[in-house]
Amino acid sequence: MFRALLLSVAVAGFSGAVVQAQEVDPARETASPAVAQLRHVIGEWDVMTTFLKPDGMAAGSFEGSYTFEWVMEDRIVKGTSTIPQFKMASGILFFLRPATNEIEMVSVGPDGQLWVMTGLQNSETRETPVVDMPDGTTIKLRFTRFNVSADRFESRMERSTDGGETWTQGNHQVFLRRSASG
Repeated sequence: MFRALLLSVAVAGFSGAVVQAQEVDPARETASPAVAQLRHVIGEWDVMTTFLKPDGMAAGSFEGSYTFEWVMEDRIVKGTSTIPQFKMASGILFFLRPATNEIEMVSVGPDGQLWVMTGLQNSETRETPVVDMPDGTTIKLRFTRFNVSADRFESRMERSTDGGETWTQGNHQVFLRRSASG
């Protein structure tokens, strides 16, 4: 269940814009960082997820994929993540909250657990609130995206069991954009 939890919320944030060849729209060129993050992620990604033991050593790596598309351009993105070895898929929704300068992600995996991650629109980090788990424990997750380029980025998921005082890395992901030719 914990692997499903980690996968279903493994995407952290977004950065950078990839603009296809077309007429330049000044409004698109001066988009907020959050809009640029949403634009960047649109498409299909091959993803290698490495789950980490508490000591930071790799527990296992698994191939998967993420697909993102617009629901409402420059506002709402829907996505799906899969790891075939786990026979699971998770649904993802990203949206902007302009009134608070935030970008939010919600994710639901096969266990039905809803995860909500929020961060400032100019940040690469998203966090969940403290979540009560069925076994009586609590967990808070933090996702940070880094090493971002047009067709690649990495994501780090950390977890805290003390409300965010201390963090342990839970996984590391490498996203590679699929080429148009597959």
